[in-house]
Amino acid sequence: MTTQQKLPAIDYLVLGHITHDLQSNGDHVLGGTASYAALTAAALGRSVGLVTSTGIDADLSPLHDIAVVRYPAPETTTFQNVYIDGHREQYVYSFATPLTPAIIPSAWSTTPIVHIGPILRECDPALVDYFAGKGFVGVTPQGYMRTSDAEGRVFPQPWAEADRILPLASAVVLSVEDIGGDWDLAVQYAQQTSVLVVTCGWDGGTLFLNGEPETFAAETVTEVDPTGAGDIFSTAFFIGMARGLRPIAAARYAACIAAYSVTRVGLASTPRPEEVAACPVDKFR
Repeated sequence: MTTQQKLPAIDYLVLGHITHDLQSNGDHVLGGTASYAALTAAALGRSVGLVTSTGIDADLSPLHDIAVVRYPAPETTTFQNVYIDGHREQYVYSFATPLTPAIIPSAWSTTPIVHIGPILRECDPALVDYFAGKGFVGVTPQGYMRTSDAEGRVFPQPWAEADRILPLASAVVLSVEDIGGDWDLAVQYAQQTSVLVVTCGWDGGTLFLNGEPETFAAETVTEVDPTGAGDIFSTAFFIGMARGLRPIAAARYAACIAAYSVTRVGLASTPRPEEVAACPVDKFR
């Protein structure tokens, strides 16, 4: 953990819960959008900060290159992902402290790129208001679009804050599963924000620029584990846009970076140097 008195300068800030992802053998590994996004941004050459909340049991050593401000919680947010016929079922068993504007370090309040990536509604929508207009604000709203029942099973719910968040975001990335395959809903969202991407796994995705759709392809690879691929895509997309790529070019760049991720398991799926080298930004200009 980095104390607020010793915060380094950063240019990519991630907000969201780091999670414990339970494995079939009962062990857990570090996961969550925040983990994948932070490691991806670092791999793409960014100086990365992360604001999160965990219990004291969370081992953050895999994030050793990331400046982490960790707020204490009784427990670390804990998930289990179960894949059945290519579709994921999730369960949540504990939850850390919610994140609000009040806990953002002042030194990081004007970070050039901010990635708001809730896993299960832990990011107060007021965070978008707080950062809007200060720099590039990327939102991956998956965590705003689901909730859990008494048994911990995670299931979709309407994105109640969409009308508030979409107009303020610089770019929004979600998956076709997040919207339950409802393309009318995607079109509705696209009318409310300047840049929206709907990813479709091995089918690539659709970029909406000012409401106008354009498709892009995914790279052909052998899938081992899709966990984290959307987070890696989103991070690369936000960085590509911030580096001046046209949105459709940024989507193709992100698809190139994210393709390799599904060939490995867990945080090992974040980009390796040779993969970053194989997807140079200038190739997509």
